Amino acid sequence: MTSGSNYMRAAATLRHLSREMDGGSTSSSSSARSAAESLLSGMGRRWRHVQGVGAAADRLASELHVGAAGDVVRAAAWLHDIGYAPPLVDTGFHPVDGARFLRAHGVPELVVSLVAYHTGAVFEAEQRGLADELAAFAEPPSELLDVVTFADLTTGPDGAEMSVTQRLSEILVRYPEDSPVHRAVTASSPSLLAGADRVAEHLVVDPATVASR
Repeated sequence: MTSGSNYMRAAATLRHLSREMDGGSTSSSSSARSAAESLLSGMGRRWRHVQGVGAAADRLASELHVGAAGDVVRAAAWLHDIGYAPPLVDTGFHPVDGARFLRAHGVPELVVSLVAYHTGAVFEAEQRGLADELAAFAEPPSELLDVVTFADLTTGPDGAEMSVTQRLSEILVRYPEDSPVHRAVTASSPSLLAGADRVAEHLVVDPATVASR
């Protein structure tokens, strides 16, 4: 399937997702997964990571008893890295590029904002000179952003579970010190760790076990 047809398939699926969420459907995460798969399944590690984050968000939404917001969290988790898909790259900053695509195809603004702001995006936007572009999206509720970010930060680049500290460390190793990602993660680590602690406090499992995974 060509990139153009993948784009059209994802766009159609997102419009369906929007109708599902507007109608209160509980199957919206399946549509979010399908849209992400259309654009990311050929990207190897990126797709494996997204699959892991989707699975983590599903577990977290169940364990944290977030109610109706669980569908929003699950959808945002599946879509959080969709901005890496080559047809969507514009600014080169995947949270903004992904959020723009989702908004253009009618995805509910809460999901859009979670994608835009996930995992310390505000810090990286500043490093890239894209703070105004990110500010085009409203900031989401911190309690939901914490959950999506926790799912991302407990999933390695190949989709395997890892602790938040391990994940932050591997990002810093993977990106050179002069890259905006490295600088942003260095600056955002304290707030990311604080958010992870807030989530871990409410998990069914012992937070110490979560930290050691």
